[in-house]
Amino acid sequence: MRTVLMVAEKPSLAQSIAKILSRGNMSSRKGLNGACSVHEYTGSFIGQSAHFKMTSVCGHVMTLDFIGKYNSWDKVDPAELFSKAPTEKKEANPKLTMVKFLQVEARGCDCIVLWLDCDKEGENICFEVLDAVLPVMNKPRGTERTIYRAKFSSITDTDICNAMNHLGEPNRNEALSVDARQELDLRIGCAFTRFQTKYFQGKYGNLDSSLISFGPCQTPTLGFCVERHDKIQSFKPETYWVLQAKVNPEKDSSLTLDWDRVRVFDREVAQMFLNITKMAKEAKVESVSKKEKVKQRPLALNTVEMLRVASAALGMGPQHAMQIAERLYTQGYISYPRTETTHYPENFDLKGCLRQQANNPYWAETVKVLLSEGINRPRKGHDAGDHPPITPMRAATEAELGGDGWRLYEYITRHFIATVSADCKYLQTTISFSIGPERFTCVGKVVTSPGFTEIMPWHSIPLEESLPHCEKGDLFPIGEIKLLEKQTSPPDYLTEAELITLMEKHGIGTDASIPVHINNICQRNYVTVESGRRLKPTNLGIVLVHGYYKIDAELVLPTIRSAVEKQLNLIALGKANYHQVLEHTLDIFKRKFHYFVDSIAGMDELMEVSFSPLAATGKPLSRCGKCHRFMKYIQAKPSRLHCSHCDDTYSLPQNGTIKLYKELRCPLDDFELVLWSSGSRGKSYPLCPYCYNHPPFRDMKKGMGCNECTHPTCQHSLSMLGIGQCVECENGVLVLDSTSGPKWKMACNKCNVVVHFFENAHKDLVELKHAAMRHPMHRGGQGKRQGRGRGKGRRPGGRLNPKKPKDKMAALAAYFV
Repeated sequence: MRTVLMVAEKPSLAQSIAKILSRGNMSSRKGLNGACSVHEYTGSFIGQSAHFKMTSVCGHVMTLDFIGKYNSWDKVDPAELFSKAPTEKKEANPKLTMVKFLQVEARGCDCIVLWLDCDKEGENICFEVLDAVLPVMNKPRGTERTIYRAKFSSITDTDICNAMNHLGEPNRNEALSVDARQELDLRIGCAFTRFQTKYFQGKYGNLDSSLISFGPCQTPTLGFCVERHDKIQSFKPETYWVLQAKVNPEKDSSLTLDWDRVRVFDREVAQMFLNITKMAKEAKVESVSKKEKVKQRPLALNTVEMLRVASAALGMGPQHAMQIAERLYTQGYISYPRTETTHYPENFDLKGCLRQQANNPYWAETVKVLLSEGINRPRKGHDAGDHPPITPMRAATEAELGGDGWRLYEYITRHFIATVSADCKYLQTTISFSIGPERFTCVGKVVTSPGFTEIMPWHSIPLEESLPHCEKGDLFPIGEIKLLEKQTSPPDYLTEAELITLMEKHGIGTDASIPVHINNICQRNYVTVESGRRLKPTNLGIVLVHGYYKIDAELVLPTIRSAVEKQLNLIALGKANYHQVLEHTLDIFKRKFHYFVDSIAGMDELMEVSFSPLAATGKPLSRCGKCHRFMKYIQAKPSRLHCSHCDDTYSLPQNGTIKLYKELRCPLDDFELVLWSSGSRGKSYPLCPYCYNHPPFRDMKKGMGCNECTHPTCQHSLSMLGIGQCVECENGVLVLDSTSGPKWKMACNKCNVVVHFFENAHKDLVELKHAAMRHPMHRGGQGKRQGRGRGKGRRPGGRLNPKKPKDKMAALAAYFV
């Protein structure tokens, strides 16, 4: 009997697919990583009996990163990241130990069936899985095929069984296009981001951003928002005049007419037209035309349109909407939500999908009428050759999905029903009038067949006043003629929906990545989301874009990224060479980077106008160990200390409060210590600003406080205040918080564990018990002070590591006499 390993993209998908294929007759167990389950059953595979093991990954198994030393911002010139810096694939989430888990399950398997999402990212994950499992699987016999790819668009019995019966192969070219995009974004983004961040954060104090990032897609996305902002700022309103006439078809009714000239921008000319028309006593009907018109039903739904509607009509951000859509898909309620296609294939079971909606109280009547009278074939849209349009795959209720899940599902379902409904038909009547030499018009619409607008009422033809019955030559008395003075108004800030349209039009990002790029510019404080989900650029966002325009407009215009996306698509189609596209694109951006570095003063001039220098920012807090003057504490993200005399900046731990620590000084460098705290119930520890940025001992890393310092005699160090091994994590040490009395506590120097002592613990008792610890925390070892010229200092060589008792209080007791 052959053993077949099957791998899906998410645990919930694996369970659903296994349940369908095994007809529910399967056993399940947790995998060794605790996150993924394994579902086992027996069945038939390509005409032979087989034992199936269905499991999953959790998205990408691997991620691309630079090798060790090139991840140091201080030691590496960003220019080296374009070509010199080697990259490597690392586990995307090391805690999941996904590679080891896959290898354990793959050992002894004869074949693998890949059930990853059917898009480019899914193809890429296919090869990540294969790289992990092929070395441990049974070797094929002769030319025997062992790798299979399942293609599916929804989690339904029909689609899954059909996919299993028509297995293909993974697409190497599509996977390579994703590899190329990842490497380009990593190298280009990191080089520009590191240079910008280090250059500007060291100069301006109220620059509220921990990362001044650049992204080949993110930056043009921001550029669209700032371009609209600039139009608003430069807009100069113009006054114009409109001639408005009202006629009285009957005694108690009036009809407002629209001027055929629309508007004029000269006051005297407008007054002349008013005077001429006022001489007339009646309005004459010049023509009456009636025309049947059609409002077309919508095209089938693709990702971009779904995101547009979610933002504009449902008030959901694109990334939030995408997360909900993915959840609905994995639960089997809708088809795959990442698709560029707006055309249903000829064999798509439209009636079957529609029948499933026949009992929903919101649209049951409409559905039953369509099924009995016959559905309309959906309009011919665009076939991108990826997935069918987004379609409801099974019935659901508001109680089942709740909140935003139901609102998005409801829209998707109404949209689908609308695509197979009739067009909306209406009769448009246009009456043309003359008042003196001037022409006026009024238009009326009467719906003759509502069609799809019954299920999508927000698209219905607005109700208007019915027009009077009249014929050419009829005369109507004039009620009033007046001149209206108006002003042109500026455009509003871009909505998310408008931004999505622009990104799609210019080829910035993909249907999957568009929400990510929009979310990034919001998260990084380049734009804020205002009412109506309008995107208003911040000061930082505006200055960045203006700076790019000043130095090299192509860094922010959509043209160059659009060209790169086309090249990436050619790789996916097998029409372009992966290495050549990569090399050519990186060469272009490397040249741009060097020019950007040489011209950074141009952006700096804009920064100077908008932000304050470090020396003029913040408030005095602690003394510098070099000049003994006060350093200023800058609270804007990232919070830091700046000595204006030495012109040095020291980074600090984030997301907490910083205050002076009893005016005590570090014995190594004479800097005054500061205390970081996450709150009264959280952890706190002192730190030396210099040691935090320049680790004093070999076994210390940048970003360590006194609670991790291995100085052998300092009263604030781990050696003096360390109690023992953390009761939760493997590498942490519980350190006494000497500022916490009288409610004494100790906190782990690695994880978030905080242990409170019993109530009314006496300070002397706490100190006495600690001093009488049976085992010293550190023994022996010599180390050198790095870069300070302080000679030798003791370096700890080991740490007490008793077995962890299950009872936490017993664990603590073990460390005290």
